[in-house]
Amino acid sequence: MDELITRITSTVGIDADVAQNAVGLMLAFLQKEGDAAAVSDMMSKFPGASEIAAQYASQIGGGFLGGGVMGLGQKLMGLGLGMGDMTTVAKETVAFAKEKAGASTIDQVVGSIPGLSQFV
Repeated sequence: MDELITRITSTVGIDADVAQNAVGLMLAFLQKEGDAAAVSDMMSKFPGASEIAAQYASQIGGGFLGGGVMGLGQKLMGLGLGMGDMTTVAKETVAFAKEKAGASTIDQVVGSIPGLSQFV
């Protein structure tokens, strides 16, 4: 996980705490909203993913305004990230996950969540 956080801090120019919070929220979101089998496979091959997702799981809401991609975006904006930063963090996280778990698994996770593919 440290490798991913370092990558994000240097690419996006945000501090490590914000990067960790963003990655935690994204992984918790994927775990809640994505295809269960593909997410489980991803988590097993992505070092630290399950642990950080568990830390942020309670922050991923549901309902009309709190769920889905838009709800995640609201949480990330709350960290001070702009749209460009969010997109870059998401792309870096997905690229890292593909390196660890394989492109087909991550493509299945992303494809199982409506609207997510346009951001990653």
